[in-house]
Amino acid sequence: MSANTRTIQSERTKKLILSALFLAAGIILPFITMQIPAIGNMLCPMHIPVLLCGFVCGGPYGLVVGLMTPLVRSMLTGFPTLYPTALSMAVELAVYGGLTGMLYPKVVGKAKEIFGIYVVLLVSMLSGRVVWGVASVILYRIVGNVFTWQIFAAQAFVNAIPGIALQLVLIPVIVRRLQKASGLHVG
Repeated sequence: MSANTRTIQSERTKKLILSALFLAAGIILPFITMQIPAIGNMLCPMHIPVLLCGFVCGGPYGLVVGLMTPLVRSMLTGFPTLYPTALSMAVELAVYGGLTGMLYPKVVGKAKEIFGIYVVLLVSMLSGRVVWGVASVILYRIVGNVFTWQIFAAQAFVNAIPGIALQLVLIPVIVRRLQKASGLHVG
């Protein structure tokens, strides 16, 4: 086995381990806000590890962790309810993780400027919320319930303002710190 092959395998192993840690964090963090569901809905605790996974491990890992986090959490704890909530969240978070990982190296590239991190974060968050809205419309319609664009706007943006603010503050700081950390490649 060549040194290059060992390096590639080592990098994959590191990304798999980190992805598992981000998945675990996505399952555990909502326990902090679980006692007051309205707070949990506003802070979006599952979103942070998924977004970070995309930045740190790349698009494919972020996509899979995003897809799995709400589904695994639903199966383990019953929250969020599998249908339609966890399913619609799964596509939303898959978009978050996939896009941050895919866009980060392209937008930020060599400079790794904070502005680029914000661009990637905002594009990913907006895209994920739109996909969540479309998925919710479809899933609710299947069971005969209504999911209006007013409900979408309230849940995706108005009610989520604290979580959006938390993500916009925490994630760029964490990504920048990881960039500066010795031996840890981000993206």
